[in-house]
Formats: sequence, structure tokens, C-alpha cells
Amino acid sequence: MSASVSDLRSVFREDLLKGQVALVTGGGTGIGLGISELLAALGAHVVVASRRPAHHEAAVSAIRARGHAASSVALDVRDHAAVHAVVQEVAATHGRLDVLVNNAAGNFYAPSATLSPNAWKSVVEIDLYGTFYCSQAVHPVMKQQGGGRIISTSMTLHYRGWPLMAHATAAKAGVDALTRTLAVEWAPDRIRVNAIAPGPIPTEGVRKAFAPPADSGVPDLFAAAEERMAEYARTGIPLGRWGTPQDIANMVAFLASPAGDWITGAIFVVDGGEWLAKPAP
Repeated sequence: MSASVSDLRSVFREDLLKGQVALVTGGGTGIGLGISELLAALGAHVVVASRRPAHHEAAVSAIRARGHAASSVALDVRDHAAVHAVVQEVAATHGRLDVLVNNAAGNFYAPSATLSPNAWKSVVEIDLYGTFYCSQAVHPVMKQQGGGRIISTSMTLHYRGWPLMAHATAAKAGVDALTRTLAVEWAPDRIRVNAIAPGPIPTEGVRKAFAPPADSGVPDLFAAAEERMAEYARTGIPLGRWGTPQDIANMVAFLASPAGDWITGAIFVVDGGEWLAKPAP
């Protein structure tokens, strides 16, 4: 059973991020929503960014209903000019921007031999270009205010190779490399740059995006019956359960807090040990 945000608030001091402003791309659903909810519960004003107003508006309504501060903005992270405009708007409205969470992503299974140029371009632009555009846009704001945190979501599949995911694995490998490069380059500006590589987290969006073609030979784990999913968690994940958005949100909160003051350029695998135990199909 997934833990709720209220279950996890006791892990951190409730005012841990009081007075801070966090921008979460793709923050209205799935892992992004879990991150938005927890950062808001810890006192930050969370700006939820998403291409689809229905996603970010619903997320903000839910966060505000719990008594926390949040606002929303429509944003396509592939649009360089729009990204910079949104960051400037957030900084002007709130007077600061302390945390950027690069969570927007677009992934799906597709055979590499027939992957269309548009499919390749779409995923790489969202996952890698978007991460760079957003990071670059917040740099001058964070530098001027004396520092900040940039936290990106990666994945573990490119650590071993994963069929039908060439676009996503290439983009996320780029995110890892970008994280390390920016961490070194921007350390003098007191900007910490880290990434989190989530393991299998069966949100509704993941079920839809990662359902492989029926004739691909790749196990359709996320669309399987609940009993089959539970069995995979018991046997394929050393810690014996699926991940939840809150598992990733906890790591984001840790890195956003003073506990992360001497951490930069790191990619944290949060997957219950799954990538070490499960070979590629």
C-alpha cells in the first residue's frame, strides 16, 4: 500500500523548507505530484509546471486544500524561450527560487530499428534538453541569491542497456552526465546539482507509457494482474515492494534540505536494489 504524504511528514521537520520556493516540472502527476505534495507539506511554496493545465491545476487545488502554498504554470520544457520566461516570472513573483526539480519526462517502448525521428526527438528534447533549459534558466537567479538546489530525475535502465528504450536511455544517460558537469561548473556559485534514478514505480502514467508492444517479447509488468505484480516485487526487487512517488519525494526533500549542503554531482539510485538484481530482458 502506498504511503500518503501525511504519513511521511513525520520523517522531516514540518517547517524544513519554510520560506523557500520550488519549481517542479511535470509536477502534477505521478512522481512529480508526490514531490510537489511533500515539498509543499514541508513549508515550501511549490510552483507546479506541466504542459497540461488539467494536471497542474488539479495538483495545486489538492495541495491548497491541505493548507499548503502552491501555484501553477503551463510549461513545455522543450521551449527554450518559454522556460526562461517562466523562471523569470516565478523569481519576480516570489523574490527567489531555491529549488528546481527537473521531473518532466516522456518515455515509451519502441523498437530502435523503426523508431521515428520525431519519437526520438520528442523524448530527448523533453528529458535532456528540458533538463538543460530549466537548469540554465535558474542559474542566474540562484547565483544572484547566493545559491540553490537543482535536482533532476534520471533512471537506472541505461546502467545495463534496455531493449526498446534507446531514446529514453540515451537521454537519461545525458542527464547523468549533465548533472556531474553542472555540479562542478556551478559549485562556486553555491548551486548544488544532483539527480535521482527511480526504480519501478507503477503510477498510472507509467503503466500507459511503458506498456510494450504485444509482440516485443518484453514483459508487460505494469499492465499485469495485481498478483503478478506483487510476485515480481517479492522476487525481483530485493527490498520486496514497488516504489512509490513518496520514496522519490523523500530523497528530493533530503537533497533540498540543509542535509544536502555538501552533496553535489551525485546520482542517487532509489529502487529497492532492483537494478542490481534484475537483468535486462
